[in-house]
Amino acid sequence: MSAPRKSFWRLTLAQGQVRLGLVATLLVVAFALLGPWLAPHEPTALVGPTYGRAAAGAPLGHDFLGHDVWSRLLAGGASVVWMSLATSALALAAGSVLGVLAAYARGRVDQAIVWCADVFLAFPDLILVLLIVSMLGRSHGIVVLTVALAFVPGVIRLARGVALNVVRQEFVEAAELLGYPRHRIVLREILPNIATPLLVHLGVMLTWAVGMLSGLAFLGYGVAPPAADWGLMINENRAGLLVQPLAVAAPVLLVALFALGTNLLAEGAGRAAARIEER
Repeated sequence: MSAPRKSFWRLTLAQGQVRLGLVATLLVVAFALLGPWLAPHEPTALVGPTYGRAAAGAPLGHDFLGHDVWSRLLAGGASVVWMSLATSALALAAGSVLGVLAAYARGRVDQAIVWCADVFLAFPDLILVLLIVSMLGRSHGIVVLTVALAFVPGVIRLARGVALNVVRQEFVEAAELLGYPRHRIVLREILPNIATPLLVHLGVMLTWAVGMLSGLAFLGYGVAPPAADWGLMINENRAGLLVQPLAVAAPVLLVALFALGTNLLAEGAGRAAARIEER
């Protein structure tokens, strides 16, 4: 499997849109990770007038309470980045294992897993997340687990559909004849052979997670004030959009850039995978 894997990465990185998406994503990630160390003020410090315009020491002005917008912008990206990555990774791990298990076990196990996935797919993602978060609270851990739960059914359907073609291959039958335990066959024989479409879907989920988490913060169900968060900043300052537009435009731009970068990466990876399948 080494040659197709190298070919996949080579084809992916050869695309201009992938390189553009990679640059955009890495810029936002670096901004979010290094930002808290570079902020000139504490994100909760009141250092200026309400909706103050840009001035020396405050290049983006002040927000609805007098916080320095630049400082909150620098400090507010870490939550968006790590929560988006954690959400996508958890959904991918859980959904992949369940989807492969359903394809490999078949019978009642397959029916039970698919039925549960279909039940969750019947609920719109945002409504399901809002329902759970409103009951259990909006701590970081609960929000991440809830959004990941909303993404798991889609991963299950994808992993199961791809794995159905792999579980019938000769190398899986050979592993069974050699007496390998089922968990080893799933983890060592099946999952590596369906990694490409799952990685493509990971990029798509990352884009969804950015939008979902920012939307939750905007609606008041994400990161709680006075903590700094890009989605929360948009909600807090939207009333003064005409007076101090930078307090809203700056976090909107970074959220959009992060979502665009991850989307370009996922689209490029999907095209590379399609070219490999055609070969």
